[in-house]
Amino acid sequence: MTHLRRLAINEFQVALDAVRNDPCCSPSHVERLLSISDPHEAEILFKVAREERERNFGRRLFVYGFVYFSTHCRNLCSFCYYRRSNVESPRYRKTPDETVRIAQVLADSGVHLIDLTLGEDPLFHEQDNFELLAELSNRVQQKTGLPVMVSPGVVSRKGLSLLEAAGASWFACYQETHSRSLFRRLRVGQDYDRRYLSRMQALELGLLVEDGIMVGVGESPADRARSVLDMRRQGVHQARAMGFVPQPGTPLAGRPRSSALGELVAIATMRILMPDRLIPASLDVEGSRGMTDRLWAGANVVTSIIPPSAGLAGVSQSELDIEDGGRTVGGVARQIAELGLEIAAPEEYEAWVAHSRSLPNAARSSG
Repeated sequence: MTHLRRLAINEFQVALDAVRNDPCCSPSHVERLLSISDPHEAEILFKVAREERERNFGRRLFVYGFVYFSTHCRNLCSFCYYRRSNVESPRYRKTPDETVRIAQVLADSGVHLIDLTLGEDPLFHEQDNFELLAELSNRVQQKTGLPVMVSPGVVSRKGLSLLEAAGASWFACYQETHSRSLFRRLRVGQDYDRRYLSRMQALELGLLVEDGIMVGVGESPADRARSVLDMRRQGVHQARAMGFVPQPGTPLAGRPRSSALGELVAIATMRILMPDRLIPASLDVEGSRGMTDRLWAGANVVTSIIPPSAGLAGVSQSELDIEDGGRTVGGVARQIAELGLEIAAPEEYEAWVAHSRSLPNAARSSG
């Protein structure tokens, strides 16, 4: 073994030990893990991440139903298929009755949560008209009996209060990057601080909060480290990393797709840094075939469960595995079992939600 190789292995082990054992670890240690390209180092990282998952959650996973009920959006995000100016993307708004019916189908299939997702639809956002969204959230929660996540982009404090009062449990609002310069290129014309504030206000109101980053869209390992540490510092309850998928009709359509390893390393690093948080294995990047790798890297939530024949689209992958049933609970259950994992009972997820909502923010942000 060469001297340089021994040095690299030693640096990796020092970084891994620091991130695993030191709540105040240096950003340089986090950056070192997020820079992994060596398959041997990656496997060690994934093994540690799985150990942390099992220590905190056992071998049980949660599964989320996904209802992208409006693809209209006022924004011009450079990466998004549903940006306002993209004439290639499918546009629809499901009626409240349609949305509730789809949510009930998902609930009957065994999901633990209903994620109501939409673009920044002018119907709600232009007039700060979140009463309609709060009413829909309440109807879905009452009909299904499940916790509801609302993923509507930036929401005013008034709107967040309405959602919380209507019974929503979760608010998801992805920053995508915690580099301000990259944010300006990704979320064109949007306010970094306003987006960040929306999550912090949701936390203050007692909602569970999810933040997320995009991997492979021009960020450096240092940018990723900043994002991961910032998500922990915020005290988010769920932290997501998703690989970049170029979308037709967008300014980034010609950019290469991100490597799968970058997303997997980010998932594993987040698991080690935030062992008690929820970390998704999204079906929206590589479909059901990519789920196994993400669970192997330490994820413990399978997201973007979508029923076929409901006329719903995905986000990164608008059609992948939807109509053939690959993104249903039944479609992923066998793969989960083959990994020696199992889908948790509904009561376990409800207990996790109740416990997490009872904790003060400081208890989460301390790591």
